Amino acid sequence: MENLSLTTPALLFPTVSLLMLAYTNRFLTLATIIRNLYDRYHDSGDRNLLAQIDNLRRRVYLIRNMQIAGVISLLMCVLSMFAIFAGWVGGGAWSFGAALMFMIVSLGLSLHELTISAGALDLLLTDLEDGTGR
Repeated sequence: MENLSLTTPALLFPTVSLLMLAYTNRFLTLATIIRNLYDRYHDSGDRNLLAQIDNLRRRVYLIRNMQIAGVISLLMCVLSMFAIFAGWVGGGAWSFGAALMFMIVSLGLSLHELTISAGALDLLLTDLEDGTGR
């Protein structure tokens, strides 16, 4: 990749920043929901809440891994820019390629987390339609 310049890896910075903001908002929302379910469980002892909390735990772990992959992607972008700046174009290209791969991992985990989220909401809606929900 002979045309790699400092601006090429810099293109990922706004993308990663916005994704990290979205991931953090999702994490904070889930944390609030988990705290509310925790309190409701201790007040009512409803065993159904444990399944919801377990689903949320899986989603929190996914979001954590999404954030880790995003941070590594950003780190690899910075490393790529440094390598290009230092004249190591080959190393810069490999670092940028790694940054793109970590971004793909982060987005794939995000897609998986979204499907779990939609599945959980679908279960609640099915309970409501069946009349089995509160």
